[in-house]
Amino acid sequence: MCNADIPDLGRIIKLNSPKLCLLIAVNRGMEINRLDHLVLTVADVDATCKFYSEVLGMVVETFGDNRKALKFGNQKINLHQKGNEIDPKANRPTPGSADLCFITDTPIARVEQELIGKGLNLIASRVERTGATGKIVSIYFRDPDLNLIEVSNYL
Repeated sequence: MCNADIPDLGRIIKLNSPKLCLLIAVNRGMEINRLDHLVLTVADVDATCKFYSEVLGMVVETFGDNRKALKFGNQKINLHQKGNEIDPKANRPTPGSADLCFITDTPIARVEQELIGKGLNLIASRVERTGATGKIVSIYFRDPDLNLIEVSNYL
């Protein structure tokens, strides 16, 4: 089963034929279906690992030549040390330039209490926004590099 965007009809229809789905996919070209990982350039890899594991419960993974990543769900954040980035790299790898939104099933009120209990200063609390698949309620704070971190629940 797949969805097909039919521009002439101005709508999306569901198809039950795998052959038709494949034909549409081939004619439509590439279709990205998820994010595998992203890279954060950070001032201090150890401080970043400590923050994301202790505050957000991510799992620190060591891979390759002693590189670090933060795992959560089916995704991960690879970490690059500022000044020692891995090639190829972003054009201007800069600590503190990211704005990341993480989705949790933990009720946002509980997340808020937990973050305050850990001494974090919230920038904004329980703000309604639009996420990738619908309305969300979010809280905002900063990580050690001053990246903007948003933790949200779908409404």
